[in-house]
Amino acid sequence: MSVGFYDPPVINTFHQADPAAHVFSFDPSTIFIYGSHDYNSTTASDDVGSQYDMKDYYVLTQTDISQPATVGPKILDLPDVPWAQKQLWAPDVAEKDGEFYLFFPAKDKTEDGIFRIGVATSDTPDGKFTAEPNYIEGSYSIDPAILADDDGSYYVYFGGLWGGQLQAWTNNTYDSSQLGPNAPTTGNALGPRYAKLSEDLKSFDGEVQELVFIDKDGQQMKANSTRRFFEGSSVNKIDGLYYYQYSTGDSHTVEIAVGTTPQGPFVWNSTLLQPVAGWTTHESITRFNDQWLLYYADASLSHQDNLRNTKVRELVYEDGTISLAQPQPTQPAARRIKRWSA
Repeated sequence: MSVGFYDPPVINTFHQADPAAHVFSFDPSTIFIYGSHDYNSTTASDDVGSQYDMKDYYVLTQTDISQPATVGPKILDLPDVPWAQKQLWAPDVAEKDGEFYLFFPAKDKTEDGIFRIGVATSDTPDGKFTAEPNYIEGSYSIDPAILADDDGSYYVYFGGLWGGQLQAWTNNTYDSSQLGPNAPTTGNALGPRYAKLSEDLKSFDGEVQELVFIDKDGQQMKANSTRRFFEGSSVNKIDGLYYYQYSTGDSHTVEIAVGTTPQGPFVWNSTLLQPVAGWTTHESITRFNDQWLLYYADASLSHQDNLRNTKVRELVYEDGTISLAQPQPTQPAARRIKRWSA
């Protein structure tokens, strides 16, 4: 079975990656898909992701996953973010009391170009978002993912290695000497960070903490494990448990770990997605019409790692494990290990 037949993009005329799919309670008939907006940038490719030079956000919508998605209006533009210099990477959105909050990473205007996390608001899920004048104090790195818990609390999870700069932060202190395509290879793996959000969702309510992942041997995840965290956080609460999905980056899979509290620890549960066309992927899971869905992106259409397309697959949730409803075809090895340049 060909890859194209197996999982065509939700739309092949618009390059979106890092999809964060949501079905909001006020409109259960629509899936809103937020993500990075890839374009054919002339920025040279490297191992810290300079070629991912995104400069705006759009939202896609679907009311039927068998039909192409609709491209909505531009919801945020780089010039409208006062503190940001470049690289609007993977976002997420939360809704609270009828207001919509777009959480996004971008490099600040310092000499190092430090990734920070900002927030923008709108009174509609697909309307123009207005960015706060500064990034969230104490934020850093990339890939914010929001969990709205049943008790009304909101949490943000974030972090990414190499170009995402997570390895440059120890105990929330920045060390510029650790920038670049490097990460620990011995000892415990670096975990993503998390913080509880304030009532207005515009600041952290307490100090940023590091999450702990437990590997299948019952020990803390090691830095040399192929299942260790790299980037691409996404979190769902299902049947009272917290399912944390993440990308392993240079080993190219999407893994799931499960915890009993938002603070972890999270115990490795399963591999959700094998390598896709392109260097890596970033995923989200949502429930639509009583069906669990996986949204992700790959480069099978363009064959350029910085021109990706969002895709969707049905999932099965059974006995505490999330898995693909249909087997995944294997990608050629060369596509799994090579970053394609623009």
